[in-house]
Amino acid sequence: MHLVDTHQHLWDLERFPYSWTEGIPALHRSFLIDDYHAAVVDSGITKSVFVECDVDPPHLLDEARWVGGLAAANPSIAGMVAACRPDEDGFEAHLEALGELPLVRGLRRVLHTQPDELSRRSKFRDNLARLPAHGYTFDLCVLSRQLPVAIELVRGCPGVRFVLDHCGVPDVKGGGLDPWRDQIRTLAECDNLVACKLSGLVAYADPESWTVDDLRPWFDHAIECFGWDRVVWGGDWPVCTLSASLSEWVDATRTLVAGASDDERARLFHRNAERIYRV
Repeated sequence: MHLVDTHQHLWDLERFPYSWTEGIPALHRSFLIDDYHAAVVDSGITKSVFVECDVDPPHLLDEARWVGGLAAANPSIAGMVAACRPDEDGFEAHLEALGELPLVRGLRRVLHTQPDELSRRSKFRDNLARLPAHGYTFDLCVLSRQLPVAIELVRGCPGVRFVLDHCGVPDVKGGGLDPWRDQIRTLAECDNLVACKLSGLVAYADPESWTVDDLRPWFDHAIECFGWDRVVWGGDWPVCTLSASLSEWVDATRTLVAGASDDERARLFHRNAERIYRV
């Protein structure tokens, strides 16, 4: 069964600066479309959604335009979650500029590197409230300790459709299921009908010794809370390579859902992504 990868990154350090990679030597190089094509060989991935890579300002629009150009030559890139700064002036103009790029399906502002107060500001929430008029979702990129902040944000923006990245970045390696477990359930119960991206869980496992069973409690709990209609699959390549190849994460996922029905697997692997990201 084919997959839609809802969380694919690309960056070219010769084109734009990504300062955050300087602290992670394994990621401090360019990861280009040909590299991704090599990573997905025999994986069953047929389409992908590019997700912004926290490019240094002022290159937010430049990155989105670059990926739009890549997609013209590589139609397997079927959608984009573009970078944004809802906490800053000029957000409406940024939305209008993104509206010229037909690939954009949603927006993201990485929050796990920012103070928790950022998303509590009225400007941030007022700007997110503009997204439904443009048909955009908002990807929530938070650490597990920030899940209460994410719940506040979701509740404060009742008309916005959110997608939680990476299951909220749980401590898979340390086995810290709580309070993540209860917070995930609370987020899933919000009236916004938040979706959960089962993306790159392997990146938070022990890179030297992880097994599929290590991932299962987190994977199964997310599906239990969000249901099969509000989960999508993502690779989080190349970040996943800190612990596993993209193909290894695909294989692990197929093992994790071996007991599910064909319809349930189809919803996780591609149908929900096709609906939520319109790909």
